[in-house]
Amino acid sequence: MKLITEHLDTQLEYMTEANDKGEKNAIIEGIFMQAEGKNRNGRIYPKAVLEKAVAKYTAEQVSKGRAVGELNHPEGPTVNLDKVSHRITELNWDGNNVMGKALILNTPMGQIVKGLMEGGVQLGVSSRGMGSLVRKGDVNMVGNDFILSTVDIVQDPSAPEAFVNGIMEGVDWVWDNGILKAQEIEQFETEIKEAKSADMSNVQMKVFKDFLSKL
Repeated sequence: MKLITEHLDTQLEYMTEANDKGEKNAIIEGIFMQAEGKNRNGRIYPKAVLEKAVAKYTAEQVSKGRAVGELNHPEGPTVNLDKVSHRITELNWDGNNVMGKALILNTPMGQIVKGLMEGGVQLGVSSRGMGSLVRKGDVNMVGNDFILSTVDIVQDPSAPEAFVNGIMEGVDWVWDNGILKAQEIEQFETEIKEAKSADMSNVQMKVFKDFLSKL
């Protein structure tokens, strides 16, 4: 199985809602995922595949108050509780769109999200899951084994970050005594992660050439 992340270009709505105690909660809502259409990463989620994953996630996570996400994507499928910024409260279908709603939490990362959005910064959401990819023509079809891990809050990634994510998404993940672990990968990811900011462009170019040479 591979780590699969998808960033959406749709605009989130940020608002406040009063809870049953009269307190105001910060909320975001909008399109969280999309089926059938070819996305910016050249992938297609068949609706049946995404319906199955969303139904399972809703039953096991959302309905039990466990559906939390992070500010920015981590390097793997596991949710890190110290980085959590929001709790997903609703996932519903509208055509081929999965409409979502999330409560911004009073965690350190949640406070950053509130500050950014109240300051007019446009943030987006990005789904994170595990599954197989099947190449069909010029697209990758997400397989029926897809499991939704969460939906994170992100900013639009730049091209270098997109390249790094592409390397990381190429890692195969396996279950080891109930824990998801990345299988050994080539030196690409390590070189990028250890590079100093000033050397990042040179390192990325070297890694890119090495990557192409192995295709």
